[in-house]
Amino acid sequence: MRVPRRTHRGRDAGSPGFAITTAAYDAFIREAGIEKDIHEMLANLDPDDVTAVDRVSAQLRLEITSRPVPAELHATTIEAYEALQSRFESPVPVAVRSSATAEDLPDASFAGQQDTYLWLLGVKDVTEHIRACWASLYTSRAIIYRLKNKIPNEGLSMAVAVQKMVNARVAGVAITMDPTNGDRSKIVMEASYGLGELVVSGQVTPDNITVDKVMLMVVKHSIGDKHAELVPDPASKSLVEREVPADRRGRLCISDTEITAIAAIAKRAEKHFKCPQDIEWALDRDLPDGENLLLLQSRPETVFSSTASGSIPTQSAGFGIESITRSLMTQAGKA
Repeated sequence: MRVPRRTHRGRDAGSPGFAITTAAYDAFIREAGIEKDIHEMLANLDPDDVTAVDRVSAQLRLEITSRPVPAELHATTIEAYEALQSRFESPVPVAVRSSATAEDLPDASFAGQQDTYLWLLGVKDVTEHIRACWASLYTSRAIIYRLKNKIPNEGLSMAVAVQKMVNARVAGVAITMDPTNGDRSKIVMEASYGLGELVVSGQVTPDNITVDKVMLMVVKHSIGDKHAELVPDPASKSLVEREVPADRRGRLCISDTEITAIAAIAKRAEKHFKCPQDIEWALDRDLPDGENLLLLQSRPETVFSSTASGSIPTQSAGFGIESITRSLMTQAGKA
């Protein structure tokens, strides 16, 4: 039983990491001998009997977290973790994130009901929290939700992602059209130092850059204030606000080469999804140039599209800066 793993090295990759597959979870449950227990304890459970649900939840989670992980899985997890850490001069914190197979059903969603753990360092910490993610399939909240929505327990499984926590030197968005007028020959991006929370709160103004989509050349730009930045502090497992020196404030926070690279991945996202995209990206200070541009998320552009169709967007992305915060602040342990 191997752990399929992928340590990202491309310029347009997500945060470096590896995955523990659903097959690994299934094998653990079988080898631990608790598959039958799970089905029996959940059978005929009344979702309105909170006391009974809590009792079953506690017992199932204890069984999962107390059973040994198969030796081969344990060994390959260590191998993958060490391969990830070997890319950095000193150990970097990681996030351990759960992804249940039933999170995105057509008529029900319980995304977010399973656990995510941040700021983890060391193999022991990581492997323990992988099991804790597995066990979070059986929180009282998750059990009740599945019972009330008639989601069967059979076939339920979980993958776990282990990813380096983003340590953004610069972060931003890029939209593969001009959201003010719908011009699809342009890519418009915004960028600011560190994480995006100060931008969302209006305390800093980001740089704004418009790029020709064909030539990937800057058409125009404006330099924002950017007087402060938020950076993760692994020692305190929190965010620290730092003043940006005047010489950094007065220039664009990304280089021409970085602008071209960001525009290029935005174009590829648009080509892949076949519609204008709103991407979130970060330049990670722990990774070398050429490997440090992380594509955090890509989704259809909605600001101009919603307005053009005559509907009012139900949620303004604030030109995407709130979305930077959601991705980066979650990984930094702030959300």
